[in-house]
Amino acid sequence: THLLLTLTLALFHLVGPVPADLGVSQGALAPCPSPAHCARADWTVADPEAALAALVPVVAATPRTEVVEQRSGYLHATASSALFGFVDDLELYVDTAHGLLQARSVSRLGDSDLGVNASRLAALRDQLKG
Repeated sequence: THLLLTLTLALFHLVGPVPADLGVSQGALAPCPSPAHCARADWTVADPEAALAALVPVVAATPRTEVVEQRSGYLHATASSALFGFVDDLELYVDTAHGLLQARSVSRLGDSDLGVNASRLAALRDQLKG
């Protein structure tokens, strides 16, 4: 019974391929391929580096979220859904030239994220206001 449960759970862990458009290109995060499963925001902040630094521990402490890459001015993390293990990619990028912290959250699989990515960015934005 334990083996069957393990196999069933493994079947439902839907990771998907790492998106090819992750990272910074020409000073910006990629646009969203579809608003149905992606959210993208530019947050005007007084100090983009400080804003990113403030959000790193918030992201790292979020359940089922793992920081994959962190370097000067950039963060990439993955977040997995509780039930099926769908993976979303979260990116934060310091755009000092424009006084922005760019944010992007995109689902690896599926046609709709049911608003999860937009909610994730809204929660992070709220952390900056607090």
